[in-house]
Amino acid sequence: MSSEIAETPKVFAAILDHVADFDSIKNVLTEQKIHSVLILARGTSDNAAHYLKYLIETQIGLPVGLTSPSSVTVYNSELKYKNTLVIAISQSGQSPDLVHFATAARESHAYVIAMTNDDSSPLAKIAHHHFSLMAGPELAVAATKSYNAQLLVSYLLVSAWTDKAVNAPQIIAEAQRISDDTDCVAKAVVNTSRNNEIVILGRGFAYPNAREAALKIQETCKISVQGLSTADYLHGPISALTPETQVFIVAPKHMPAEAIVEATTKIRKTAPRIFWIGNGGTPAGDDIVLAGSNCDDEIISTLVDAMVLQRFALEFAVASGFDPDAPEGLSKVTLTH
Repeated sequence: MSSEIAETPKVFAAILDHVADFDSIKNVLTEQKIHSVLILARGTSDNAAHYLKYLIETQIGLPVGLTSPSSVTVYNSELKYKNTLVIAISQSGQSPDLVHFATAARESHAYVIAMTNDDSSPLAKIAHHHFSLMAGPELAVAATKSYNAQLLVSYLLVSAWTDKAVNAPQIIAEAQRISDDTDCVAKAVVNTSRNNEIVILGRGFAYPNAREAALKIQETCKISVQGLSTADYLHGPISALTPETQVFIVAPKHMPAEAIVEATTKIRKTAPRIFWIGNGGTPAGDDIVLAGSNCDDEIISTLVDAMVLQRFALEFAVASGFDPDAPEGLSKVTLTH
């Protein structure tokens, strides 16, 4: 897991070396008369799907939903997906329920784009267009570099559709800087306890990373962690907040401060110390900052900052006496049906 997180800058460089490949789908939204988008994913890839959802909704304005594979695999629903773009995201491209749903979507006249880490996978073959994650073999059960690649490929997809320039050197340089900072999570690891509740919050582009941080800690540390939107947290779960609750807020550089001010104000009344993941927070008092990237905008800061939350999960697992490369009860490819 450690070495695969460290490979992220190299993976980013490989993907960005092939940025011209995205010209092949540059006009797909108009050519296919796309009215709506659905994203097909599970697990870690589902968190990347939320990032892509925010990208499309904020940069293009199309309605975006997340698929329910069980509608096909369990309930045998007949899909009617004309003028619908389905984007399948998967590390392996093998999960039977994703393959089944993608097949049904294409047969119902959806236009299918896939991003996987295996060019010969079933999902890659079903799609009209496939984009490789170029992450190379990923052996650790907890996905890291492939998730980071999914975020970057999502960003490049939407950049192609919106004619947005991509600052490749900055993305690679900031990823390398984060990779080289071996102490970026040390203070947070020392000050976090497995015995007290951990809540990880984010909003907007930070929300997918909040979900992913919670998942990574659960996968590697064998504890239950909530990953929520700050807005959703205020709509009920905050009632369980205690002075011992360890609140992490994902805050990439350039995140609008007003997005989380209400949440932080209410949280501090009960749990005064906040752990910040990224450089966009408003630390005060005894807060602890897990320093992130300094990219030009929130969107690319988010995809680089994913490395920080992964490093925390890794080092927290090791400090807790667990082997993050072999979490009990999990396998690399989950074949859900």
